[in-house]
Amino acid sequence: MQAAPAGPKALVNLWPRFPPQEEDFMKKVVVTGMGVISPIAKSVDGFSQALKAGKSGIGRITQFDTAAHKVKIAGEVKDFDPALWIDGKMARKMARFTQFAVAGAYQALTQAGLLDEARRVKGEAERCGVVLGNGIGGFEIVTESFKKLLGAGPDRMLPLTVPLMINNEGAANVSLVYGLKGPVYTQVTACASGTDALGQALDLIRAGRCDVVVSGGAEACITSFGVGGFERLQALSTCRNDEPEKASRPFDAGRDGFVLGEGAGILVLESEEHAKGRGQAILAEFAGYGGTADAYHITAPEPSGDGGARAIRLALYDAGLKPEDVQYYNAHGTSTKINDAVETKMIKTAFGKHAYNLKISSTKSMIGHCVAGGGGIEAIACILAIREGFFPPTINLDNPDRECDLDYVPNKAGFGVVNAAASGSLGFGGHNGVVVFKKY
Repeated sequence: MQAAPAGPKALVNLWPRFPPQEEDFMKKVVVTGMGVISPIAKSVDGFSQALKAGKSGIGRITQFDTAAHKVKIAGEVKDFDPALWIDGKMARKMARFTQFAVAGAYQALTQAGLLDEARRVKGEAERCGVVLGNGIGGFEIVTESFKKLLGAGPDRMLPLTVPLMINNEGAANVSLVYGLKGPVYTQVTACASGTDALGQALDLIRAGRCDVVVSGGAEACITSFGVGGFERLQALSTCRNDEPEKASRPFDAGRDGFVLGEGAGILVLESEEHAKGRGQAILAEFAGYGGTADAYHITAPEPSGDGGARAIRLALYDAGLKPEDVQYYNAHGTSTKINDAVETKMIKTAFGKHAYNLKISSTKSMIGHCVAGGGGIEAIACILAIREGFFPPTINLDNPDRECDLDYVPNKAGFGVVNAAASGSLGFGGHNGVVVFKKY
């Protein structure tokens, strides 16, 4: 009797062994690299220092003329020069959100020791994937091309309008620039996109489909069209155009809406076995993820917070943790009337009595709401909290809302041991995503 064939050559190359064995699945996943582009810093070290200092990155909008808008402020990434991370010719073929993603990925891959001298990924590129969150795509490209279309006709539109504007181009360009040849996906779940992307990346590695995944989120929608759209929803702060650094005030009784931000937070995730096999320093364990849907409303969270609470519980269960094992929670904390009160209920439901001992903060108070970029950036804030033993503050929390009665680390950073931290993101459409990281 003849032995069964070993399998197609392509699969032999993709799997460490073929056919895959039971122990190839549900691998422990670790973080080996991080990269940040944000309104308060364009590096991880700078981001950590700014968080500890309670620095605000909110200011007057410079990317377009706000004369026709009620909203004049945003969390812009100032003085961003893509040439520091990306070849100039390639950068010109990228939308701003894609430039953020590729720059953040360069930082993360460099820290992870995965790039060669040609800035291409070392090792088995076929085992390296990308999963990025992006909620909106290249809004500035859409705006410019519509102006050309309506003013001069379709022949004057940007030739690369479609490949520049579509959501997947952030992930695609990370793959193209750095030579990652595994699965490349884009997660689009509004403000939960970056967090959900991390969850999908976790599953890819646990399942043995990838050894390495570059993941997180990126967004750049501070345009007249983007701000105007959120303005029409009456979601943005309009009361503090003259003192922008005080406008984003999560959990404060005087909050009047969120402040739009932009940026990217990118992580390099690996199986523990792969990272240890190449002698790479491990920053934290990516221990768990939970995702749920409210099935309630297109923009508003379900009033009881049940959907978000279930996502937290699922993430803790996935991580093998009890509520009391978590010391820090990075809240979605948008600074809107409805979100902050509902999220407080959500945290109480999920953590029970421990909610009152938990350190909670919203880094959106400093960087604004970076939409899909927020999930990745806030995950990095959690990892920094674990590694450096601090709790990022919620700045501008001067008069707490009576419905928001937990410890939101008001105005000044706190310090203490953090063995586990979680971050939650809630997106339009009722998407809820939560990630949990542990000290390694």
